[in-house]
Amino acid sequence: MLREPDVSEQEARPTTSPSPGKLVIDAELEEYRNLLATPTRFGQGFTWTSVFGALFCGLLMFPGAIYLGLLSGLGMNVAATWVTVIVFSEVARRALRAMSKEEMVILLMVASAMIGGSALIPGGPFGQLIWRQFLVTSDAARDAGLYARFPSWFAPSPDSRAIVGRTFLHPDWAIPIAFLVFMTVVGFIQQFTLGYALFRLCSDVEKLPFPMAPVGAQGVMALCEGEKGERTWRWTAFSIGSVLGLAFGVIQVGVPAVSSAFLEKPITILPIPWYDLTPVTQSVLPATPTGIIFDLGLILTGFVIPFWAVVGSALSVLLTFVLNPILYHAGVLATWRPGMDTINTQFSNSVDFYFSAGIGMALGVAAVSIFQTVRQLRVSLRELRERRRATGGGASLWATPEGRGDWSLKLCLVGYVVAAGAVVTVCKLVVPGFPLFFLVLFAFVYTPLTSYLNARISGIAGLHIDIPFVREAFILLSGAKGVDPWIAPIPIENYGGMAQSLRTLELTGTRLTGQVKAWLLTTPLIFALSFVFWSFLWRDAPIPSELYPYARKMWDLNAKSTMIMWTATTGGEGTVTLFERSFHPEFLGAGFAFSVLLFTVLSVFGLPTMLVYGLARGLGAMPHGLLLELTGALLARYYFQKRFGRKPFLQTAPILLAGYLVGTGLVGMAGVALRLITSAISMAPF
Repeated sequence: MLREPDVSEQEARPTTSPSPGKLVIDAELEEYRNLLATPTRFGQGFTWTSVFGALFCGLLMFPGAIYLGLLSGLGMNVAATWVTVIVFSEVARRALRAMSKEEMVILLMVASAMIGGSALIPGGPFGQLIWRQFLVTSDAARDAGLYARFPSWFAPSPDSRAIVGRTFLHPDWAIPIAFLVFMTVVGFIQQFTLGYALFRLCSDVEKLPFPMAPVGAQGVMALCEGEKGERTWRWTAFSIGSVLGLAFGVIQVGVPAVSSAFLEKPITILPIPWYDLTPVTQSVLPATPTGIIFDLGLILTGFVIPFWAVVGSALSVLLTFVLNPILYHAGVLATWRPGMDTINTQFSNSVDFYFSAGIGMALGVAAVSIFQTVRQLRVSLRELRERRRATGGGASLWATPEGRGDWSLKLCLVGYVVAAGAVVTVCKLVVPGFPLFFLVLFAFVYTPLTSYLNARISGIAGLHIDIPFVREAFILLSGAKGVDPWIAPIPIENYGGMAQSLRTLELTGTRLTGQVKAWLLTTPLIFALSFVFWSFLWRDAPIPSELYPYARKMWDLNAKSTMIMWTATTGGEGTVTLFERSFHPEFLGAGFAFSVLLFTVLSVFGLPTMLVYGLARGLGAMPHGLLLELTGALLARYYFQKRFGRKPFLQTAPILLAGYLVGTGLVGMAGVALRLITSAISMAPF
């Protein structure tokens, strides 16, 4: 299954040893710069293969992703990408028609776009509308005083026939769907105008190295090794993961899926989404959510996540187990009551402490990240200037390689101004209370500036920064009232990542226009398939419901957590809102100080600073999945990496996880197919 790189690979790998007279710069950064040379010829990756791949992924993997997300919270983004490329490459090889590298690159992008979204809200744009229909009718909205107060452009009213009858074929959905289409199109224009301009500026003009782009390109091109006879170990690893996924998927997903087609309540062999131990441990760990998730995929996830990030999360759980009882007995966690389950315990703790502490830790992590980035940026800039002095300047600053598929920068300027202006106009129309000056400032100054900074930092150091709670601060300071400000399309975006994405595409020798064509293909297809599959499932049963245990629990928790912030602008005179109950500046300051202090201590003693990010990820969060994730991380580090070698195992672990997700995804696909068939039969007039 695992192997060490052979001699030919070692010979082909770029060397970082400097020749006489050559400037010596950071060895690791130099290695990333030279992983791949920029091609001089570019091929068209968007072909009929991409079209068939999109249809395959949409018709087979798309419904499986929806069903798995609702049933157990499993995501299929990586799985769908891998299975699409592997199946198509195998079919093409047997048809004596080898897929080109460029076709595989675009096919990967198409597959990734087709299964976009998250495990919480999977399945394309209509998944967001399903979430909205739940949100406007939820108990969380009632408790927050927001029932029937959502605007018609967000979702129909709770008593509308569109929601009561569980159908998208109703006039009340016309405006929300049109709004969703509008924002999708505008987002596309901004991404391929501002994002492309930043790529031209940072890559072509400033000649920044983009050290992580070769890594991404190598990961994509690794799938193209089949024609060289090097896929054997990859295919073996993928097959092992798939078999594990199929076997475990039958137990975790298959039995509930099949039984739900014939029974009112599905049969579950393993508790979904978790086995709740909070009422059992409350005498020892008061106000502390406990439980365990039985999912083999968590062990495989532990193989992939950086070890010290997992250890940091484990330490945060231990800290939570110690801190929560202390806070409870000190009267801080006063909302918690004995007998509460995980969801209610988690929410009550957020109101009393973790909402504010979490904001503080996020701000602390952001400060730490910015500090690290600026420090690395200064070093990388100095090295870059020295390299340019040593190598001399180039030709025309704005020259582009022939055949790369570039488009006009003037078109980018006009397109972005029109798209951003449209967003500002719409945002002002739906929320008249927003100051127009700040909307224009965010659209034409803040978004381009932060996008450029991120593109530049990514190009120099391979890092990413983001300033948290800018949007929330603007809403609170704007004076706008109601729930509308929180759901309005405020023009605060970051398109800096597009520069690295296009640089990665360039390094694979694929024309840039292929990505545009892929988007134009997949977006209408995603809307159509999302409408069809969500309509069937929603018509068959309410979402969430007993049929979808993960969504039933997690959507409720997410709705309650969302209402904490939204109530900041919805309370009347003399009313104590949920936000006011949850916002504690002293806890926010404590969370910020804890993050910064911990980072300082770890840096002084030379310990892994990844622990800070792990702690921020796990402090106050539900620990249910961490036990198996930590088990996977320990097995990977202290057994498998020693047994097979660190680098070979790190290369193989994502393939194992992808195979596992494909196996469970295939079971989920079969389950949703059965649900669709039974739904169609039950709706038939005979």
